[in-house]
Amino acid sequence: MLDTFKETLGVSANSKCLVDGQWVASMDQNVFQVTNPATQLTLASVPDFQVADAERAVSAAEKGFQIWRQYSAKKRSQILYRWYEKLIEYKRPLAELMTAEQGKPLTESEGEVEYGAAYIQWFAEESKRINGDIIPPQNHQQRILVTKEPVGVCVAVTPWNFPIAMITRKAAAALAAGCSMVIKPAEATPLSALAVCKLALDAGVPDGVLNVITTSDPKTVVKYLCDHKSVKKISFTGSTAVGKSLMQQSAGTLKKLSLELGGNAPFIVMDDADIEAAVRGAMASKFRNAGQTCVCANRFLIHRNVIDEFSEKLAHSLDAFTVGVGTKEGVDQGPLINEQAVSKVESHIEDAVAQGGRILRGGSRHELGGTFFQPTIIVDGKASMKINHEETFGPVALLIPIDSAEEAIEIANDTDFGLAAYAYTQNLANAMTFSHELEYGMVGINEGVISNEMAPFGGIKESGMGREGSSYGIEDYLNIKYTLLGGL
Repeated sequence: MLDTFKETLGVSANSKCLVDGQWVASMDQNVFQVTNPATQLTLASVPDFQVADAERAVSAAEKGFQIWRQYSAKKRSQILYRWYEKLIEYKRPLAELMTAEQGKPLTESEGEVEYGAAYIQWFAEESKRINGDIIPPQNHQQRILVTKEPVGVCVAVTPWNFPIAMITRKAAAALAAGCSMVIKPAEATPLSALAVCKLALDAGVPDGVLNVITTSDPKTVVKYLCDHKSVKKISFTGSTAVGKSLMQQSAGTLKKLSLELGGNAPFIVMDDADIEAAVRGAMASKFRNAGQTCVCANRFLIHRNVIDEFSEKLAHSLDAFTVGVGTKEGVDQGPLINEQAVSKVESHIEDAVAQGGRILRGGSRHELGGTFFQPTIIVDGKASMKINHEETFGPVALLIPIDSAEEAIEIANDTDFGLAAYAYTQNLANAMTFSHELEYGMVGINEGVISNEMAPFGGIKESGMGREGSSYGIEDYLNIKYTLLGGL
């Protein structure tokens, strides 16, 4: 697999980052290790960039921006479309690389490559639709013109759970708008970032427009980028705590911000729901990527009249679930990303059991050892349990009985988060009530997977600000300019 990676990347997998179109080591030659969470074996070493190295990347992005912004929208579109085609061409090796460093099953990794590529394809098309306005003037001797211009150098700080899609969702929008970008991928999954951006170079993206820096000291390096006057926008996907910190650090230069932060998604099932469909949606929403997604269902609010049926069918679905190394055929769930993730899952289960929760399936580490964990169902849930208030980020489903739509909405909204919510009902009035009353940026009605390149992805409250994907996703990479033409 790593041989394929080296061939795709075009350089050694060890000790190189992408800056100004070149593969470079850190100035002090220091590196850190990237390991496979399923085997704990070292995959590669990558440069341990510090502030001076990050300055090289920003300088390269400044030069790249001056070149890229002059490209016509059509030319940018053509290059982005070639980048999309490269990802599809290399889908299998990219998926193998992702599974090795992140742990998700190979089928999920291939799905993410396609999902990530779809954002590039979408924004290749959107780059030609950055339209302005002509506004009626105060008098016939004037014209009011409104144009949109790229903001400049952008920084993307991306997470480990979707190491390709979270890059393409940001970078494709930035490049479509005419911006350049410095990408700081998660320490656990930098190889996917390097590979996908090498394919961007192969597609014709000019040197300096996309730069990838890796570091084991993200706090220091990202703070430097937040302080840097040449950086005009920060896009971050990750925890709410880190998002708040980046917002504070960026205040001195009033940068544009896109923050896609933590979630605490409710999954509501009413007594008139199609239970089979609800179980399928629950499996897709909760256990995809071992529950390590920001939009996965975190607590299940199930009508008392159907909770026994729902729990029985959900448990039956888990009985056919296979946990294992993601490269093996038929595996449904890989390992959690690290020991800290396992500890959080265990603490949430212990709290639920202490408050009267009953483990219906799973509940402990998997016999495979390491960070593998059994997919878990807990019944007799209460609104006071930790899982109802904290994001678990693991394969645990807590089932809480409810008696009405009003009760479900009250419990669902009793959180500081507002990213995604799900509701299953065949009652149109209930569906419209959930759409209107749930305090979330995204609501899935009778659907367990809601993200796609055509829809605006993002949350409200402490789940962040801004939107990614869709026609709205390019706006945060643009400045609006008003020009008054007089004396006509």
